[in-house]
This record gives sequence, structure tokens and C-alpha cells, in this order.
Amino acid sequence: MNEKQNITMKDIARELGVSVATVSRALKDSPRISEEQRERIKQYAREHNFYPNVLAESLRHSRVAPQKVIGVIIPQIAHYYFSTILSGIEEQAVVRGYRIMVAQSEERYERERRICESFLQNRVCGVIVSQAKDTREYGHFQKLLDSGVPLVFYDRICTGINTNRVVVDDYMGAFTAVSHLIETGCRRIAFYGSPMQLEISKNRFNGYHDAIVKHGLEYDSTLQYTCDNRADAEELTPHVLRRDDRPDAFFAVNDDTAIGILYTAKRMGFNVPNDISVCGFTNGERAIACEPMLTTVEQRGHMVGEEAVDILVNHVEGITPMDKVDKRVVRTRLVVRGTTRH
Repeated sequence: MNEKQNITMKDIARELGVSVATVSRALKDSPRISEEQRERIKQYAREHNFYPNVLAESLRHSRVAPQKVIGVIIPQIAHYYFSTILSGIEEQAVVRGYRIMVAQSEERYERERRICESFLQNRVCGVIVSQAKDTREYGHFQKLLDSGVPLVFYDRICTGINTNRVVVDDYMGAFTAVSHLIETGCRRIAFYGSPMQLEISKNRFNGYHDAIVKHGLEYDSTLQYTCDNRADAEELTPHVLRRDDRPDAFFAVNDDTAIGILYTAKRMGFNVPNDISVCGFTNGERAIACEPMLTTVEQRGHMVGEEAVDILVNHVEGITPMDKVDKRVVRTRLVVRGTTRH
């Protein structure tokens, strides 16, 4: 038997020489089965990555036929960018004849790991995921692949596993944004980014760094900060703007961080964009709800979600071989508004 394929209770019964009913009862800890037999069956199930199909159990006595289900892990549903990706995932899943089961990791590794276990138990046909910020171990993702469950990463990809992914062109988006700041007269540009173990952080920093070097400016490592949310930006920015060699522009890893910079600079009496230019990365609804409206890099989250579903379903339906890795890049676009000079 190929252990990477999902096995059934019928398979376990045949291999161990017992009835399907005995397997079912043992997995439910029925006292009708001896403790020794229960443990023997459960151990075999664990070794072969078998999980009871909870979804099928719930539908067994229903007239509704089980549907094809895609598991989706979102770091934070409240985050605008992730919500647009989820919208794209759901719409394209419906088009392809699937439905989705969504869970939030809340940026926590342990929660993410438990969600993957739950998806295996529910026998999802595939998983679409953006990894949590504090994920350092990838065994839970590898277990999905080893169980024959196709996996597609979006936005924050797992570099420890070579598998399917959809990302935006983070490097070029950052390079274009910082080039715009330089071309409009900025000379000291601060970078606010996420922790550097995340691939998107590395790519956006590299775009920032290369734009500075290409335009003949000197890279100053003291202008690079780990700061990727509004609260932290509002706490950090006063210190940065009180430097004798303060920056005249900020490039932030996302819009919320950029808006924190914007409001802090205004509170401190700086004019935006004449004194300080600010550029974000997302182009969410908040980008046009601030004053002045935010210059930012548009990520096209809806398209990212659609592409992720297409990759996954193509693997599930055998259109793309399981051993072929599909990597797609969605292009970004700089949207120039009022927080940068024209």
C-alpha cells in the first residue's frame, strides 16, 4: 500500500484481519473491543496517518452528499489583504465546484499546527495557507504532503519545503516604491519591516536596499527597523524623527504601519509630504481613509486567492502531477497619492 495515499477503515481491517466494524469501534474506544486490540488498531492507524473522516461521519445519515472541501489557513481574517485573498479563494473555489473550510492561525505556530491536524481529520482535499509569523518548524506542513494532501502557500511561503506557492512580486513592488521616493527628492529613507525570517520581509527589504544603491545613495543600516503594525509604528517613529540625521521618507511593509508613521509625523508638526514622505504596501481601504491619502503598493489579493485555488484544484484533479511544483507571481502596482511628492 502507498502510505502517502489516504487509507480507509476498510484498508486497516484488511491489513489486520478484522472487520470494519471492529476498526470503527476500536477507534472510538468502545469497551466491546479488548484494550490490546484497540491499541493495536490505533497504533496502525497512527503509523499510516489515518484519521476518522469527521465530515463524512456528520453526513452519513444525511441526504446531502459530501462535497469537495479545501482547507484554508488565514493568519488574521481582520487584515484587509488576507480578507481580499480569502474572497478570491472562495469565489474561485465555487467556480471550480469546491467549498472551503477556513481557520485563523492568529499568527501562532501551535494553533497553525493544530489546524493542520484538524484538516487531516476532516479529510480536506487540499490546503491553502499563509504561514504564521512565529512558525519555525515545518513538520505539520510536511505531514500534509506525506498524507497525499496537496499544499499551496500564499503571501508568506515556507522556504523549508519546496511546494506550490503564489506570491506577489514583493521585490519589484518595494524597488518601484523606493525608486519613486528617491526620484521625488527623498535622500534618507527609513525601512519598517517584518521579522526577517519571513520571505516577504527579505524580498521587500532587498527591493528597498537595491533601489537605494542603484540610485547612487548610501545605504544606512541604522534606518532599518523591525516594525510591522500601527501601534509599534506610533511608539517607534517619534524616536526616529528626533534623530539629528532623521529620515525624510519612510517605506513601510504594510499600510497599517505606514498610517501609524503618517499620523505620528503629523502630530509632531511635520508636513506630509513636504517634510516627510510615507509609502505603504497593500492598498487597502484605509489607504484612502487617511489625510493625506496614502501612496502604496497594490498587492492584488483577490488574484492571489484565485491563482492559489487553480493550482490546488489542478493537483487534486490530476491536471497537474502531484510531484510538479507550481510557482506563480502576481505583479504589483504603485498607487501614488498624497503622502509622497509628485
